[in-house]
Amino acid sequence: MTQAMNVREVNFDGLVGPTHNYSGLAHGNVASMSHEGLISNPKEGALQGLAKMKSLLDAGFVQGVLPPQQRPDLGALRALGFTGSAKQVLERAAREAPQILRAVCSASSMWTANAGTVTPSVDAPDGRVHFTPANLQSSFHRYLEPETTGRVLAAIFRDEARFAHHPALPATPAFSDEGAANHTRLCADHGEPGAHLFVYGRQAFGGEVEPKRYPARQTLEASQAIARQHGLSPAQTVFAQQHPDAIDAGVFHNDVIAVGNGPVLLYHEMAFLDEQKTLDELRKKMATPLIPVRVPIEAVSLDDAVASYLFNSQLLSKPDGSMTLVVPGECEENEDVWRTIQDLLLAGPNPINEVLVKDVKQSMRNGGGPACLRLRVALSAAERDALSGRVLLDDALYGELTAWVERHYRDRLAPEDLADPQLAEETLTALDELTRILGIGSVYPFQLG
Repeated sequence: MTQAMNVREVNFDGLVGPTHNYSGLAHGNVASMSHEGLISNPKEGALQGLAKMKSLLDAGFVQGVLPPQQRPDLGALRALGFTGSAKQVLERAAREAPQILRAVCSASSMWTANAGTVTPSVDAPDGRVHFTPANLQSSFHRYLEPETTGRVLAAIFRDEARFAHHPALPATPAFSDEGAANHTRLCADHGEPGAHLFVYGRQAFGGEVEPKRYPARQTLEASQAIARQHGLSPAQTVFAQQHPDAIDAGVFHNDVIAVGNGPVLLYHEMAFLDEQKTLDELRKKMATPLIPVRVPIEAVSLDDAVASYLFNSQLLSKPDGSMTLVVPGECEENEDVWRTIQDLLLAGPNPINEVLVKDVKQSMRNGGGPACLRLRVALSAAERDALSGRVLLDDALYGELTAWVERHYRDRLAPEDLADPQLAEETLTALDELTRILGIGSVYPFQLG
């Protein structure tokens, strides 16, 4: 069996954290803003995520797991001048700066599409898999993530002969980076050379076209820097600007308006500022014919695309070359979107021949669909064998993680509960046990002293 035939795409889903709540922190994320203040159910959210992972495992896909971040981030509060015991720090933050408290309690790391950008070994000049954690500097609650993300990735992908880790880009507006949510690799097969589509919202130096209502979270300069870090050449890369009107409609990442897999690019007609140029460049740089699947605005409006998260679906390759589209339940509830799936996608001239509907409502209410919940890593059999820890899902690990959630998670969490010091203690206990279950060692600040 050749190296290319050995390569499988592993979807590493983020576990929904114990402090999952609806604080409305993400400006430009319509779902997050509209559900601010609602009572969340962290236990249900974590179990919904695990159920999605298990269903894909049962369908024959390779499924991985990434742990949540340590929250509340008491270290961040102390760095901002809140002193005393954990109880005193939380009480004072709740009284004086409730929005900051909400930010340091965010469970947003569940959306591992933002964890970083990955280049598989087949595309890298040194033959290693490359990782760069996203700096997520555009929002404070996500800016807190990259340091722990880097430790987690380094703990799992530890073999230096097979994996290369780069530092997050400078956390400045010029190099604003939101990770794989704005990066798509297109290829004939996961083990064949690919073309890397980097989508940005603005140019830090010299750009003229920008959204007017909501901020653009990815810069061209950040995307170019990551390509350089990973050793990607101009012949392997396409840089395309996201349509500013889409960003202003609530499409805060490219993966809310487009998804690619193998040679297929499923996208809304308003995804790119220059649609034809983007397609032409991809055709020029791909080693296999591009299969574009275009959804016109007459079929699905921008508002419906954002509400249903049709394009934030997972597009997965099956052994026979066909593809499965994993959509959130909201797609089935939207008449125009569901008709488009049946008439345009399933009946069209493309490899998509199956749609799986998954309930991830706890995540969706904060603006994260199936594709947000996973980081895609193409790995050869040898690279999968080189993973450290116990992070590839099987029936036994699924059972242990489900039982772990049942033991440690609350089934009700309101924003005012975030100041509860008992919640902080519960979370540390849960995360300490989780690192033992996953076998990844000490990755959290409280474990490192």
